[in-house]
Amino acid sequence: MQLFKTLCYFIFCTLLLCNQAFSQDSVNIKSSVDSTVQIFNFNTASTIINTVNKQRVTWVAGAHIVGYVGSLAGLYTIWYKNYPQTNFHFINDNKEWMQVDKVGHAYSAYIESRAGLEMWKWTGMSKNKSIWMGGLTGAAYQTTIEILDGFSAEWGWSWGDFAANTLGSGLLISQELAWGEQRISYKFSFHKKKYTDEQLNERSNQLYGRSLPERMFKDYNAQTYWLSINLKSFFKQSKLPNWLNLAVGYGAENLFGPYANAWTDINKNLVIRNDWSRYRQFYIAPDIDFTRIKTKSKFLKAVFFALNAFKFPSPSIEFSQGKLRWNWIHF
Repeated sequence: MQLFKTLCYFIFCTLLLCNQAFSQDSVNIKSSVDSTVQIFNFNTASTIINTVNKQRVTWVAGAHIVGYVGSLAGLYTIWYKNYPQTNFHFINDNKEWMQVDKVGHAYSAYIESRAGLEMWKWTGMSKNKSIWMGGLTGAAYQTTIEILDGFSAEWGWSWGDFAANTLGSGLLISQELAWGEQRISYKFSFHKKKYTDEQLNERSNQLYGRSLPERMFKDYNAQTYWLSINLKSFFKQSKLPNWLNLAVGYGAENLFGPYANAWTDINKNLVIRNDWSRYRQFYIAPDIDFTRIKTKSKFLKAVFFALNAFKFPSPSIEFSQGKLRWNWIHF
């Protein structure tokens, strides 16, 4: 659910930007000019003259409100109303799912904040205002969802989730304030899992759904989250390609319950599968920063921006269960 909400919001923002993608270094103001201000080019940090487009500010603010209220209303209708409501309460789920869900929360906040940042930059707003208004988008949206969780008997307010959301938005904000760019991108990859044991396949279907989209959004065994580091931005005098990244990833395997591989089947029998050990996975792999591929096409810039939410498939080195493994291709 968490990832599905995030990607829908991210795609919505990308489509909104597609017509005027990343044109803040040459914003053309025809009318509705609020004021002329001096800002910094986010990519080159050179001082330029730019203006706030009042019409675009209205557009972006309206889009945020409509998207925010609409998504929450839809979320309540298709999700929360199916579960009993209760008084606001807290839960401690920090040890669940080997923290893959927490890493996913941070990713969600980061991606939402990045989309929000680009939208506010498009308005011609000053650097700091764009950073803070856009950067806090993810944390604010996720906090509202956390409040809904707090009133649901099925879940509850999680301080661990809140901290992860804050960390995700903080990763974006801190880089913009320090460097004026995203040198470290938060990314996601997925590969569908199928097991030789039919009992585990059925348990996966029960937990994570049967369709490919459901598995992509829910299956913690199939998800990998990456911090993708742009090498050229740290070694500016090198001859490395601008788009070349080195990514470090995290995932987990054999998760068939939040704390342990134990559950009750449809016949009310207790099933315990400790023969499938739960373990963490750490990866290192090459990657591509699509936003650093040069093109004059605004459409391609918007496409590259959307693609950059995902890790490019490539070979990877995996460290898990005390061993190093080579994966020829990692999705």
